[in-house]
Amino acid sequence: MLSALAFFFVMTSYYIIRPVRDQLSGAVGSQSLPLFYGAVFAVMLLLTPVFGMLVARFPRKPLLGWSYSFFILCLLAFVPAFMAQDRIGARQLGVVFFVWVSVFNLFVVSLFWSFMADIFSSGQARRVFSMIALGGMGGAIFGPLVTGLLVQVIGVAPLLVVSAVALGLALMLLLRISAQHDRQPGSHGGEVIGGSLWAGIRELWSRPFLRYMALLMVFGDGIGTLAYALMADYAKAHLVGNVARTAFYNDLDLATNLLGAALQLTLTPWLLIRRGAGWGLIVPSLVNIALLLGVVLLGGGNVLLVGYSVPMLAITLVITRGFAYGMTKPAVDALYTRVPRETRYKGKNFVETAVWRFGDLLVTSGVNGLHMLGLGVGGLALLGSGVAALATAVARRAGWSPDLAPDEHAQAAVNDA
Repeated sequence: MLSALAFFFVMTSYYIIRPVRDQLSGAVGSQSLPLFYGAVFAVMLLLTPVFGMLVARFPRKPLLGWSYSFFILCLLAFVPAFMAQDRIGARQLGVVFFVWVSVFNLFVVSLFWSFMADIFSSGQARRVFSMIALGGMGGAIFGPLVTGLLVQVIGVAPLLVVSAVALGLALMLLLRISAQHDRQPGSHGGEVIGGSLWAGIRELWSRPFLRYMALLMVFGDGIGTLAYALMADYAKAHLVGNVARTAFYNDLDLATNLLGAALQLTLTPWLLIRRGAGWGLIVPSLVNIALLLGVVLLGGGNVLLVGYSVPMLAITLVITRGFAYGMTKPAVDALYTRVPRETRYKGKNFVETAVWRFGDLLVTSGVNGLHMLGLGVGGLALLGSGVAALATAVARRAGWSPDLAPDEHAQAAVNDA
């Protein structure tokens, strides 16, 4: 319960700053996204060994405390910059803030799940990770609700102060959880993980599971990035002003997270417990194929949905992300309980940051290049459906990779038999 509550505040903080970031991309359109993601990828490559060094040398509790405190201070430091956004320019501020949010993801969101994979066993993870993720999904719904209520009243910049408060509450809970776990027999909380600071990169080549996860990150997340790039062009063409764009992206986040919460309350727990975490990777890939084929058939215009005219691209983005957050993420984190501690922290974070941003850079650059060649929304969606099919094949291999430790639930079933 404490873990779910902590993740609630982590995701509240994150989903307050997400529309603040996304309104910057909506101001400049998809043609500037390769610049944003290129800068992010370069910084991630530089910070990956730094993260590895910190994990190798410091115990879990101070690593959590220092990382989260640093980002609380950064949130407060960004307030004056967003108050002067019109003078600075969305493109210039966007490069800096996109980089910072990605670093936030490395040291805050990804570190949270590395911590969870460290304190729960594989069998426990299959039972509780979907509920912890549901707590986070509650924050991912609460954050956009708060943002939607406040952005019209206080503007964009003060939202960062609200985000900082939520992150501070998450930090207090995580330190309490760490202290409780350290008192249990067999706890590793006071131990440093050790190893090389380059271990995350090295393990990518030596561990089949990580290779599959890296490919899945590029192929699977690339579908969401494609929809995001096309959505940026829509926002640039149809929305004026940073408040209007922030509100629009906030509504997308709210719809996405409501879908993710519904999945975590219904299909995801059943799938992970009854069928195994591997199916939590395969099903979202199949959904992506269906969505993209729908875009090929229906085009990128508006469709009538419960009486409202909604962009087909917005529907695709919401459902793709909803399944990614509501099903893929709990499944991935459950699988990481079956690898060594060093892999959970260093390898996992390298895949979920540097590899992830390389995929974003690759997809957004490809979208710009294909646009220049005259390829429209339907053609891009058709190519994307092929990529989603590749992601399905990789998901099948990742979920049953031979280097994963035996699944406790499956092993118990064998023993009972």
